Amino acid sequence: MSDVRPARPGPRIPGRHLAAGLLVLVCVAVAVALQVAFPPGLVALLPSPDMHELHPDFDTFRASAVALVSGGDIYDTPAKLRNLNPPLLTVLLTPFALLDALPAYRLFVALTLLVVVGAVLVVARELRLTVGATTAVVLVVLASSPLHGTLLLGQIYGLLLVGLVAGWAAERRGHPLLAAACYGVTVALKPSLAPLLLLPLVVRRWRPAAVGLGAAAAASLVGVLIAGPESGLRWLRIGLTEPVPDTADNASLPGLVVRLGLPSVVGTLLGLAVLAATLFVLGRWHREADPRGIDLAGTAPWAVLAAALLMSPIAWHNYLMLLWPGVLLLLARGAAAPYQPGRAAVLLAVAVIPVSWNALWPAGEWWAVPGRMLYCAVLVAYWWVLLSSSGRRWRGTSREVSGVSEPPAAAPGPAPGSAAGPSTVAERSSSASRLSVSSRSSVSSRSSAWARRPVSAGPDEATGSPASATGTADAS
Repeated sequence: MSDVRPARPGPRIPGRHLAAGLLVLVCVAVAVALQVAFPPGLVALLPSPDMHELHPDFDTFRASAVALVSGGDIYDTPAKLRNLNPPLLTVLLTPFALLDALPAYRLFVALTLLVVVGAVLVVARELRLTVGATTAVVLVVLASSPLHGTLLLGQIYGLLLVGLVAGWAAERRGHPLLAAACYGVTVALKPSLAPLLLLPLVVRRWRPAAVGLGAAAAASLVGVLIAGPESGLRWLRIGLTEPVPDTADNASLPGLVVRLGLPSVVGTLLGLAVLAATLFVLGRWHREADPRGIDLAGTAPWAVLAAALLMSPIAWHNYLMLLWPGVLLLLARGAAAPYQPGRAAVLLAVAVIPVSWNALWPAGEWWAVPGRMLYCAVLVAYWWVLLSSSGRRWRGTSREVSGVSEPPAAAPGPAPGSAAGPSTVAERSSSASRLSVSSRSSVSSRSSAWARRPVSAGPDEATGSPASATGTADAS
C-alpha cells in the first residue's frame, strides 16, 4: 500500500464572508474615489477660523451659552442656526462661554475626539476584543464621515455617546438603576432618544423604568430652572414648529418621505410603526426566552435607538456613531449577541463614505432619488441587524430548556456528535466548565471543530459643501 495520502483541501471561506469582504472593499474604494474627486475633505477644514459657516453648530451652542451667562434669551442669538436643543445642554456648555469662539471650538473638538475614542475603547475593553480588532475599529472610527462631520460642525454626539456607553457598561456590570439614570440624563440632553426609556417597560423592569424616566425629568427640570421657565416653553414651541429638513443626509424616515415629495407626517407614522414593531418584538422575545429574558446589555437598546432615529424628524448621518457600540457587540465571542464579524465590518465600513457622496446626486433629478436614499438605507440596515441580533443569544438556550433539539447543559458529558449545533460560547461555558479534560477529549474531532466554529452571518447638497452636506440645518 502506498503511504502517499491525498492532500486535504484548505478551509473554505463561507460565501457570506466573501460577500462582506467585497462590500467592505467597495465602501473603501468609494471613499477614496470621493476624497480624490471632491477635495478638500472635512478634516482639512477643521483649522478654519470661519465659525459662522464651517462650525455653525458649536457657534450656535456657544452663542446660547453666552446669552445664558449675560441673562439673555438662549434661543435668540446672532448665530446662523437655530438652537433646537433643550436648556439643559446650554447649561452644560456654559464654561465655553468664558472663552473666545475659536479657542472654545478647538477645545471642544479636542474633547470630542478624546471622548469618542475613549468610549470606543471602553466598549472594546468590556467586550475583551483582541488588540487587532480594537485597533481596526479605532482606525475605522477615526476615518469615518460621522466623526469628521461631528468635529467640523461642533456637534454634541460625542457627549451623547459617553452617556449611552456609561449606561450600557453599568447594565453589563449588573447596575440596572445606574444604567437607567445614565440613559435618562442622556435623553434629557437629546429628547429624540426618549424611546430608549421604554425598553425597561417592555421587559417589565419597573424600577429601572421609573429611575430612567425620573432622571430624564429631573435633569430637564434643572436645565429649565437655571435657564428660566420661559426657556422651556420657547424650546417646546421651536421643537413643535420646526419643519423636517429635506437634505440628503437626514437619515430619518420623515426626512426620506419629504425628499420624495410626501408630507412629513407619512414618515413619522412609518417611523412610529418601526418603533412599535421593535418594542413588540423585543417584548415577545423576552417572554419567550429562558427565565433571564433578553440581555439588556446586548444589542436590544441599540436597536431601540436606531428605531428612535428612524422616527425622529431629524437624524443626521452623524448620529450613526451613537450605534457603534451595538455593532462592536457583533465582534465579541461570548458577548450578549451573536458573533457576526462580517456584518459588523460592513456596518462600520459604510461609515467611511464621505458626505461628498451627495454631490453625485443633485436634488430635483428623478434619477438621483436612489442615491439620496443612501443614509436612510444605512440607518435601516443598522436597525435591522441590531434588532435581529437581540434575540439570537437565547434561542439555543430556549431550545435546550424545552428539550427540542439539544440535551440539557447539566449533562455529565456529551457523547460524540452531541456537541454539534449552533450554541454560542456563553451558552457552552456553564457546561464546559464542568467537563474534565478527559471527558472533553472523548468528544470527536468533528464535533469539537463544530463547537468551536463561531456563529456568523453576512452583511450640502449638490455642491458637496461641508456646511450643507453634513446636517447643519438645526444645530442639533
